[in-house]
Amino acid sequence: DLLPPGSACLAVAEGGPVRGMPRSGWFWLILGGLYFFVPLAATAEFSLKEGDAYSFGPYKEIFNDPQFRDTFFLSLKLAVATIIVSLLLFIPTVYWVHLRLPRLRTAVQFLSALPFVVPPIVLIVGLLYVYNYQWVPSSYLGSPYYLVPGYVVLSFPFMFFALDNAFRAIDVHTLTEASQSLGAGWSRTLWRVILPNISAGAIAGAFLTFALVMGEFTMASLALFTTFPTYINYIGQTKANPAAALTIISFGITWLALLGILMVGRRPGRGTVQVGGTR
Repeated sequence: DLLPPGSACLAVAEGGPVRGMPRSGWFWLILGGLYFFVPLAATAEFSLKEGDAYSFGPYKEIFNDPQFRDTFFLSLKLAVATIIVSLLLFIPTVYWVHLRLPRLRTAVQFLSALPFVVPPIVLIVGLLYVYNYQWVPSSYLGSPYYLVPGYVVLSFPFMFFALDNAFRAIDVHTLTEASQSLGAGWSRTLWRVILPNISAGAIAGAFLTFALVMGEFTMASLALFTTFPTYINYIGQTKANPAAALTIISFGITWLALLGILMVGRRPGRGTVQVGGTR
């Protein structure tokens, strides 16, 4: 029904149909917040405790540890390598599926869900089996980049669904036909036309992949590489307060990645394209 001017305010004042969140919603929201933040606050409090006093000594101990810097930057390099390989592999694949092979999209979605079903321990055992062949260079076997193919598989669902949503938000066929009608080839179309329009999805997938690699423990541990997650596990087994400090640091890294996704998602004009009129 059409309401006269001022009736919405009157309805709010009289407890009418225009209402905010119900009390039960606030209850569950507060309960969820307490469930999430109370353990985090307790961990932060314990990380600052030294005897009967509080200080940043455990954090200084972590930051002054050369192994912390070495493992952190190693995992950072592995994350960047995984992101580059994933983008180079999945952007053309998802583009071609949306453009020429839409019937295969369901099959690709099924394949992208397999890393959620197959445990990482199975993936690393499979990689170890593949790497036993003689064609694999020995220098590569001794390099931490040995883990990148496994990380690419683990990041497959995150990268695929981020890119898939970005491609679904644009008119791939119209953009491709318009680009090629102006004389652009496939590579130029993908680089100059498609990529700028799906950049938000690509960046979101990159941040999710970054958070995944920075926290992946099983594959690195079984492959006997000392990465940032294995360093966290080692500190957790040997030191109490520094382990809590390291937990807060790693939690902050993950939240920075999620904050990056939110900032990218809220940028105006990202992920939407208008071709030949309004949509």
